[in-house]
Amino acid sequence: MKSILLLFMISTILTANPNDYSKDVESLDSIIEALYDVISGEKGEARDWERFLYLFHKSGTLRSVGKTKEGKVDTRAMTPEEYIKRAEPFLVGNGFFEREIGRRTESYRHITHVFSTYDSRNSASDPKPFARGINSIQLIHDNNRWWIISILWNGETKDDPLPQKYLRMKK
Repeated sequence: MKSILLLFMISTILTANPNDYSKDVESLDSIIEALYDVISGEKGEARDWERFLYLFHKSGTLRSVGKTKEGKVDTRAMTPEEYIKRAEPFLVGNGFFEREIGRRTESYRHITHVFSTYDSRNSASDPKPFARGINSIQLIHDNNRWWIISILWNGETKDDPLPQKYLRMKK
């Protein structure tokens, strides 16, 4: 009996996640805050990619909107794992802080859409952002936790500045 109890205790310890990210997905505010927090850090600072992946549903995607060489508007889709591979060298190599500066939220039953306006800086101490834009974030709540289903983002340009209505927090 003692050996069974010992085996149970060892297996519980071995399978337990040492990083408990459950607080990150308890509320809509906490998952959005965690999303911005996990990609942000000073130059050379490693990101917690395990935490990043925890926020996403198994079918989650990320898409950036931009222009092709020919000037055509298009998107580039990636899984969270592909995003990590593509973004990590830039984020860690340059330093990157993204913060939410405006929000509009729409919800119905289990689905929520967040239009989250952001600004980006290389360091938390930078006086001005080098970029701004909007993250369009789709989420579901499965009665247990929040999941990010998709993020589609588009950066502000000098020809297309962010409208004032997206620069206010409206939850």
